[in-house]
Amino acid sequence: MNLKVIAFDADDTLWVNEPYFQATEERFCSLLENFSPQHTISKELFKVEVDNLPLYGYGIKGYILSMIEAALSISEKNISVDVVETILQYGKDMLNQPIELLNEVEHVLSSLKDHYRLVVATKGDLLDQERKLKKSGLAHYFHHIEIMSDKKEDDYIKLIKHLDINPDEFMMIGNSLKSDVMPVINIGGHAVHVPYHTTWAHEHVETVLTHENFKHVHKISEVLEFVKF
Repeated sequence: MNLKVIAFDADDTLWVNEPYFQATEERFCSLLENFSPQHTISKELFKVEVDNLPLYGYGIKGYILSMIEAALSISEKNISVDVVETILQYGKDMLNQPIELLNEVEHVLSSLKDHYRLVVATKGDLLDQERKLKKSGLAHYFHHIEIMSDKKEDDYIKLIKHLDINPDEFMMIGNSLKSDVMPVINIGGHAVHVPYHTTWAHEHVETVLTHENFKHVHKISEVLEFVKF
């Protein structure tokens, strides 16, 4: 590998994220349990979330709006103002969560920073992701921060052009095969999958990936075993 840039996903790669969404979904289901069974509420919320992605994009703010919309649908517009206020508070609680770094993340960044340009390449709301990066204490490790509306092949091509490198000089590290690995491999880059114990259903893919530019590791520190110093 002739790498110049190593990019990292943020949520559930650098720090904890998805468990907060799952905990909030449980609170949401309990809030509406008088209207429908919890599994039905979860299914409806997921459908609304996915349908709204083209409008709201990824992140907590869009999730708040989707919870309100799902609550109106599930209750047939019979929820009270108090329920709406409660849902809004759920979102604010999520936005105010402390940042919990995942194991060995800072060690990996510290080891790589003098040898490669390091980049954050993550989906989500711009203000929220900037806030999380600042609270994480990791910002000084990164040459560039890219908050992406999506992570498809064209999005990575745009990022690579901005970095003024070739695709084979770029490596992406993340917890999603769908967003962090497959698009990068498809454009000629390198990708490393670092699975997280829980993943949003929208990011699940049923595939067995084999490619010379792809590596699967069990923990992020294993990346240091195959990059050059």
